[in-house]
Amino acid sequence: MNFKDRVVVVTGSSRGIGASTVKLFAKKGAKVVINYVNSDERAESLANEIKNNYGVETLVVRADVSKEEDVKDLVCQIVARFGHIDILVNNAGIAIDTLLEDKTKENFLKTLEVNLVGTFLMSREVGSIMLNQKHGIIIQVSSTNGIDTEYPESIDYDASKAGVISLTRNLAKAYAPYVRVNAICPGWVNTDMNQFLDQEFTKNELDKILLHRFADPDEIAKAILFLASDEASYINGTILRVDGGCK
Repeated sequence: MNFKDRVVVVTGSSRGIGASTVKLFAKKGAKVVINYVNSDERAESLANEIKNNYGVETLVVRADVSKEEDVKDLVCQIVARFGHIDILVNNAGIAIDTLLEDKTKENFLKTLEVNLVGTFLMSREVGSIMLNQKHGIIIQVSSTNGIDTEYPESIDYDASKAGVISLTRNLAKAYAPYVRVNAICPGWVNTDMNQFLDQEFTKNELDKILLHRFADPDEIAKAILFLASDEASYINGTILRVDGGCK
């Protein structure tokens, strides 16, 4: 797979799945946009690592995807720098897990704003550019939580990821035939978000996975790379589950 000179935007890409995805695209020759909200040092360190290892052009932009003005500014900076956008990976997401009885309206809305509304805003702004170009690829990072692995403590997260799946199918119809829109649904992944899981809970979850382990972020990035590649040129409006198999 060769992505030379393609411009790839990955939201929430200073760590975890996002960082792995940016590095993988850079390794394949793409120009990459690193987006973050809080991790200035991580974002700059990642950009330097990519420049040193792969020699591709990078752009680092701080933007909160849940804020419309931030999104518009982010897209303007990308277009001013590169002139076009070929691939968008909507990876930015948060989880605010609490007991259901302790879940607040603010928790719920914040999760929806980042995970779902942010994905919509980025897709809308970048999608219009791709339609004018008459080419482009959008990949949404949803979750198996949006399909059938719901947890009451994550009721807002689960709802947001289910919404991303619905959004994906609608956008695939709206942007056809020029823009392919697909979603990837990871199961458990070894990321910062999951590093403080209870040991017994983790054991129970591992027992449900046929491969009996959590995914590495690189494994999810490889699935994203495939959906963005020419090898997936006839895949559109699809929800790809990457969870190691469930019992």
